[in-house]
Order: sequence, then C-alpha cells, then structure tokens
Amino acid sequence: MELTVVIFVILSIMGATMYFAGNIGEWNKGKKASAALREVYVAQRSYLADNPRREVSAINGRDLIQYLPSGASVLPGVEDLNGNRLSFDVNQSPPVLTELGGSVYDPSGSPTDSLWDVGE
Repeated sequence: MELTVVIFVILSIMGATMYFAGNIGEWNKGKKASAALREVYVAQRSYLADNPRREVSAINGRDLIQYLPSGASVLPGVEDLNGNRLSFDVNQSPPVLTELGGSVYDPSGSPTDSLWDVGE
C-alpha cells in the first residue's frame, strides 16, 4: 500500500513537471517573438525619424532592414506555436505579427502583455 502511494506521488510530480515545461516553452516562444517585434519597432521609429514625410502605411520591410539595431541583413524570423513562419506587418505602429492569411497573431489574448506583441 505504501509503495503504491509513493509511486503515485512520483508519477504526479512527473506529470506536473511535464505540463509546466510545455507552458514554459510556449512562454519562451512568445518572449522571443516580442523581442523580435521590439527590434522591428525600433527600426520603424528610426526610419520614420529619418523620413518624417513618409506615411507608416507606405513602409515595407525592406525599408527597415538598414535600421535594425542588430545590424542583420534581413528582418528577424519568428515562428508561431506550431512552427509556422510569421510575418511582420510594418504598415502600422507598433508593428504586429501576422499569419499567412494576414490576420494578427497573438495567442496570449492581450495586445499589451509583451508576449507576441511590442507591449506597452
């Protein structure tokens, strides 16, 4: 009887650990996406500072590459929770991540929590 309880407790702890490890992985992907969005947002603001007459709606990703703080030659790559590639919509400020169909991607449900978005 005691051995059964011990085995049950060990299996319960292992199950809880695996559950929380999955959530941490999702949170980590969201934080990385947010960091990439903030980098693109900095590039967007720098571009607009150098080109004050340009409308935000007229900006494209190629315009921002030379303004990326990391010095990268392409916009950062971001994947959704399923591994699909996301795009940056830089025609609005702050920029957002979009899916292939063009809809905004933010599984966190909040546009200001710094997960999958620029934050406040």
